[in-house]
Amino acid sequence: MEKLKELQKYVKEQNLNVAYISNYEDVQYFTGFGSDPIERVLALIVFPDADPFLFAPALEVEDIQKSGWPYKVFGYLDHEKPFAMIADHIKEINPNPVNWGIEMNNLVVDRLHALEKEFPSANFNHDLTPEVQRLHLIKTDDEIEKLRAAGREADFAFKVGFETIKPGITEADVAAEIEYQLKKRGVMQMSFPTLIQAGKHASQPHGDTSTRKIEDNELVLLDLGTVHDGYISDASRTVAVGKLNDTQADIYKVCLEAQLAAQAAVKPGITAAELDKIARDIIDKAGYGKYFIHRLGHGMGMSEHEFPSIMEGNDLKLEENMCFSLEPGIYIPGVAGVRIEDCVRVTKDGCEPFTHTAKTLQTVFK
Repeated sequence: MEKLKELQKYVKEQNLNVAYISNYEDVQYFTGFGSDPIERVLALIVFPDADPFLFAPALEVEDIQKSGWPYKVFGYLDHEKPFAMIADHIKEINPNPVNWGIEMNNLVVDRLHALEKEFPSANFNHDLTPEVQRLHLIKTDDEIEKLRAAGREADFAFKVGFETIKPGITEADVAAEIEYQLKKRGVMQMSFPTLIQAGKHASQPHGDTSTRKIEDNELVLLDLGTVHDGYISDASRTVAVGKLNDTQADIYKVCLEAQLAAQAAVKPGITAAELDKIARDIIDKAGYGKYFIHRLGHGMGMSEHEFPSIMEGNDLKLEENMCFSLEPGIYIPGVAGVRIEDCVRVTKDGCEPFTHTAKTLQTVFK
């Protein structure tokens, strides 16, 4: 609960009466209880000088009590009015809380309006997002161990994928086998839907796994990750099926050079923008700059897209135990797509990757 204490200290320093945490991943971060409430309301309410409480769907209350949460939890039934109930519980502690902190990057408009209706004289202009992001930014030893475990699961997933890929099998078949074998090992949740893209299909970096059959003499892109005790892995590899032509081989070579150069440059003090530029300059120099169409990386931890972004314009200096992805990509429409990605943590003088599957070009089916 150390991070929760830090949040409470911040609430007091900012002269806030109430902090309303609405993002379910942040609720888990501060409380240890994890659940996606979907359309229902799950909220952590934090006060400057009183114990916090959790408000949750009634069907979650028993699990919260068993999770080790030491403070009060209040539940509601589907037919009840959650925000009226939240207001009643808050007013028991502070009858007129005026200064509120909310997660402006998460709290949706209709729920903000519901809170405004219950507290018409309140001010909801204090954004908690930067502070919550700051607290997430530097990972603890416990968090790092969970990220390492998730990385090992991703390495196993790559092994399964490489052994499954062959001409004639569909992208969906490969994804299904990966997830089946993970479940047999007790890994029950992916951090995002497993992405398998072959040949020209891989030139769509935000495409989906399809029923397209893998063909001989093409590249296959795998992007996958698991959830381990609330923490994720996220990694990409691209492998060859059969013999590649010169263009396919060259874009792989350039992408790998960019990824390795960026990873080698990670250290405390370098900025996110400088790191992005190292990889981008290599791809630009090789003539593929217009085909690298996204940032170099993103923060990761409980989510695969956390703060910070490793991209142009971000002058944030990296610090020890920040964790993020390094994933340059080259996507040529109608030809092929290559992405190579590891998530890493910043160490005292470099970085530690969470995945260790080889990145040299592998031919998985000859």
